[in-house]
Amino acid sequence: MAIVKEFKDFISRGNVVDLAVGVIIGAAFGKIVTSLVTDIIMPPIGMLLAGIDFNNLKYVLKEAVGKAPAVSINYGLFINNVIDFLIVAFCIFMVVKGINSMKKPVEEPAPAPDPEPTKEEVLLTEIRDLLAKTK
Repeated sequence: MAIVKEFKDFISRGNVVDLAVGVIIGAAFGKIVTSLVTDIIMPPIGMLLAGIDFNNLKYVLKEAVGKAPAVSINYGLFINNVIDFLIVAFCIFMVVKGINSMKKPVEEPAPAPDPEPTKEEVLLTEIRDLLAKTK
């Protein structure tokens, strides 16, 4: 029963719930960004590059034979995924930047003033000054 209680404590901590919500929202956000890249951003880029469809860019290693599919390196899909990642990373950066700007700036405490010299230090300084004058 100790494991069940420990698991319950682990799940009920705020960090775990926040992480779960973040993962779920992140997955939904990822779908939106993928659609943005695939359906809105890549067609104009492909049109500017002489009608290239990035989804069809691939290097065929072995042609299809009978029912066996072709073996290929799909670098066009990789390019799409890189662009997806960059857009997601930029969006998250902007969200974090916005959240950070809403936080109140933390005021750093003023540096402590130099402590007053002790009586002994004052006396020693006076003696030093008197000795310097006599030389």
